[in-house]
Parts: sequence; C-alpha cells; structure tokens
Amino acid sequence: MSNSTCSRCTCIIRREVIFERSIGDNANDVQRSTQRKRTYEEAVEDAGFGLFHGLLLVVCGWANASDAVEILCVSFLLPTARCDLHLSSSDMGLLTANIFLGMMIGGYMWGYLADQRGRQKVLVMSLTVNGVFGALASFAPRFWLFLLLRFISGVGVGGSIPVIFSYFSEFQPRLKRGAMISALATFWMAGNILAAGLAWLVIPRTWVRFSLGGLDFQSWRLFVVLCSVPSLTSALIFSLAMPESPRFLMEAGREIEALRVFCRMFAINHRGSLKTFSICGLHIPSEKKERETRRGGTHTWCFVNLLKQGLAPIRQLFVGELASRSVCLVVIFYCISFGYYGLWMWFPELFKRAEDGGSPCANVSRLQSHDNQSCYPVKTAVYMEGFITAASNLPGNIFTVLLMDVIGGKALLCCSLLLSSVSVFLIYEVKTKAQSLLISCVFSGVSVVAWNSLDVLGTELYPTQLRSSALGFFTGIGRVAAIMGNIVFGQLVDTNCVIPVLLVSALLLTGGITALRLPRTKQAELT
Repeated sequence: MSNSTCSRCTCIIRREVIFERSIGDNANDVQRSTQRKRTYEEAVEDAGFGLFHGLLLVVCGWANASDAVEILCVSFLLPTARCDLHLSSSDMGLLTANIFLGMMIGGYMWGYLADQRGRQKVLVMSLTVNGVFGALASFAPRFWLFLLLRFISGVGVGGSIPVIFSYFSEFQPRLKRGAMISALATFWMAGNILAAGLAWLVIPRTWVRFSLGGLDFQSWRLFVVLCSVPSLTSALIFSLAMPESPRFLMEAGREIEALRVFCRMFAINHRGSLKTFSICGLHIPSEKKERETRRGGTHTWCFVNLLKQGLAPIRQLFVGELASRSVCLVVIFYCISFGYYGLWMWFPELFKRAEDGGSPCANVSRLQSHDNQSCYPVKTAVYMEGFITAASNLPGNIFTVLLMDVIGGKALLCCSLLLSSVSVFLIYEVKTKAQSLLISCVFSGVSVVAWNSLDVLGTELYPTQLRSSALGFFTGIGRVAAIMGNIVFGQLVDTNCVIPVLLVSALLLTGGITALRLPRTKQAELT
C-alpha cells in the first residue's frame, strides 16, 4: 500500500484536456480542472471497494488485535504472577484496573491530537508507546515498577482504540461502512484468542525460567514480552505503508493530499483494469479551509489556552442535538465497561478457583485460603478454559457482520446488552465448573455484539472534527468504569463475589434500556 502502488493516475477533464499525473510528483504540478468537484462520499464511492479495503482491514484489524492482547494479557498473568510479585486479591484488582487508568488518560489525549494533527501519526505514536512499555514491564522486579510500566502502556492503548475506528471508518463507502466496522471489531476476538493461546502455550512451561541480573525470569514474563510484539509490528506498518485519512485531509483543507489518497485507493481497487481515475477536485467548504489556515498560524503555548483548546471538543459534545446522544453514550459506555471488564478480567482467576469443582462464589472459606496456595505447578486447564471463552466470541462476531447493515447498530446494541444482563445473572446460579464455563461462553458471545454495535454507532453519531475526540472521551468514561469494576471485584471476590456479579447484571440492563434513546444511524453518511 505504498505510494508506488498508484504510480500513475489519469485525470479526464471535460473540456477535452487530458493529462497524466504521478502520485510522486510535486503537488504544485497538479492542475486545476473545471470538472465538478466531488464531495467526500462521492469520492469514496468513485475510488471503488475492493483490495485496498481488504488490506486496510487486515492492517487496522491487527492493530485492534494488538490492543486486545495488551489489555487482556494481565488477566492471564494473575494465577501465576501473584506469587512472584506477592500480590493479594486487592493488589490484583489494582493491577487490572491500572491499565484502564492509563487508557482513560490516553484515550482523550490521543483522540484530541488525532482530530487536530491527523489519525495516522497518532496511531504510530500510541502503538509504539503501548508496545515498548508493555515489553519493559516484563523486566520489572517489583510490583510498583510493574504497575507503573503497565500504566504507561495503557496510555498508548487508550489512544489507538478510539483512533483506529475513526481512521478505518473514513475510508469506507456508506453502504459498506457498518459491515466493515463490524469486521474490524471482530479482530478484538482474534487478539483475545491470541492472548489466551499464548498464555496456554507459554505460561505452563516450566523450562522458561532463568536468572537475569538477579531477576527470576519466569514463563509469565516471556508471555508479557510476546504480547508486546503485535503493537510494535502495527506501529511499524502504519509508519511505513499507511496513508492519512482522506476525510481528515479534506476537513483540514488539504485537497491535493486527499486526492492522492483517493487515487491510491482507486489504483489498488482497480488493479488490472483499464479504468482511469477521473476525480480532479474535491468539494471543501470555505470554513474548513479557513480552519486549516488558523491551524497554521501562531500558537500561544500557554497552559490555560492549551487546556481550553483540549476541553473545547467535550463542550461541543453536550450542545444542541449532540447533547442527548452524548448523555446516552456516557451511560452506555459506563455500564458495559464496568460489566465487561470487571467480569472478563477476572475469568481466569475465577476458573482457577473453580478447579476443585463447584461455583467460584459458593465457598467463601475456600476462596479466602486461596492466597496461601502455591501458583506452581501451573494448571493448564485454566488457560484452556480462557481460550474456549475467547473463541466463543466467534458466533457473535459473524452475526454482527452479517446483520449490522440489515438491522442496524441500535437494535443490536439494545438486544445484546439485555441478553448479556441475563447471562451474567445466571452466573449467580451456577453449581458446577462446567456450568460456569458454559455461562462464561454465552456472556462472551453475546456481549461482543454490543461492543461491535457501539463501535459502529460511535463513528456515525459525530462529525469528523469531533469523531476521535468523542470516541476518546467516551472510552475514557469506560475506563473509569473498568477501573471501578476491577477494584470492586478485587475487594469483594474473597468475601462475597455475588454482589459484583449482580451489580454487573443490573448495569448491563440499564445500558440496554438507555440504548433505546439513541438515534438510528443505519447506513448514514459521515459528516
């Protein structure tokens, strides 16, 4: 997907002037035409749909999967790392919550930068921060240092998650957008499966143990290093091969650069075809050109001014017709994040506690003695069950891709949240380990539909200049909820884990009801 892919594009002018231009030529050589200028939606349609979008899906999907790996790897560490780092249940709750604190800060910070400076650059930086500090955490000899490095890694994860969906959606034609964003969201499942598979293959291996400068390098530390590889490779791919979002370029008044991106899309999608790229101008409203001029002017780097500029998009989210949908999304993101991450991050630990049979919440005395048990030898069944639970996302992802553009994100979001609430409530009633695994798989398969629907709705409900900031803000709200969910589980899992389970069920029910008030966005045009 490099610039050389679209080596030559022919611009056909209706006044009987035909000229050729190379993508590598100086932008000043690009001639103006009297042909009617295309809007963004028209240009995306004219660029076609094909190989470019397939490659884009793979690249963005790998980045999305890398975020999932980095977040979920912590949950697979708990059964073994708790001994090496001397963790109590409260410490484990703090560890799982810590990365979400970083994501909360990074989400809005990177989202704001993406709306101001571009999607592609921000993705490279955030993915690099994620991978580098995630890998460094494996060498931390003390819990506090491990906690700090995971926090910084979380700042990187918080940026790439909202920005990747904004970036990806802005290349999609209107009629394909819902299905393609749903397909991108399925890569979260791939990352989940990859993390569970790596944990299953690496952590139980006793031969992965050696001393490194006084550090006892156990198998779980190697697992942490391997989990950073997807983020680093994604950063490398984005820096070398991926273009800037054409929608962002048009919004910034950078018409020539946007034309070059559309030309690349056209050339890759019509490889081997005799068709020529005939778009010679893009319709960019004058106020957007003025906005770009102001961006290039003098900046006053005063802290107060920077703070005002950074908070300005948040104020815009709660003004006019955007206010009601923003309030609804705040509630929904809070409910689903508290429920999903609060429960999901503890599944491996709960599976370990259910190894002797029965419900993990059934015998308080057994759970309270858990901290005194040895972490070794590692029981592989814990990771096998985590892998099965991760794989159970597949039916929900297939269902979403096939029906997103038919039913719409709003209906899918409501139904999936209500069904998720019921499945979590049933955890309270499980009596055996097998029942616990079954209910966990049902929750996994149903809840992923809600996340996929939310990804689609989030990109379609807001205009380009607010899209990444909005997603960053709402995911930040979600991180607050995830932090609270993990702390609540950490505090109560040893005494009365029924309370957080029922609380999760109630919150998911609240989110499903709130989703009924969102506007319908099926196959809507991006503004």
